[in-house]
Amino acid sequence: MRMNEVVFTSAVPVDGYGPGFFRIGGQVVEGSVLISDTGVRGWGGYDDAEPLLALVGQVDVLFIGTGEEVAHIPTGLRNQLEEAGLGVESMTSPAACRTYNVLLSEGRRIAAALLAV
Repeated sequence: MRMNEVVFTSAVPVDGYGPGFFRIGGQVVEGSVLISDTGVRGWGGYDDAEPLLALVGQVDVLFIGTGEEVAHIPTGLRNQLEEAGLGVESMTSPAACRTYNVLLSEGRRIAAALLAV
């Protein structure tokens, strides 16, 4: 079996998560977060669309972690993001973390908006 070292670009991987926090690039971040190659910042949840829309043209797909349970994101938010040209995939936050890390290691243009579990 051939082993390749994973090298992340300027974006950082999600190292772990727990009740109310994420560990990203070795740093603990409390609450919900938005992660992209421009950095890590707090995210205000479904009502905080502005930072998500700022990703248009920078990423191809935005993973939205819906917390511990699978849930649909609000239709208005999904429509707003898709009309702006952003691909949106929603899943539980743990699944979004894993998917984000895999695609990040492949050098894909992605971001993740994660509700804390």
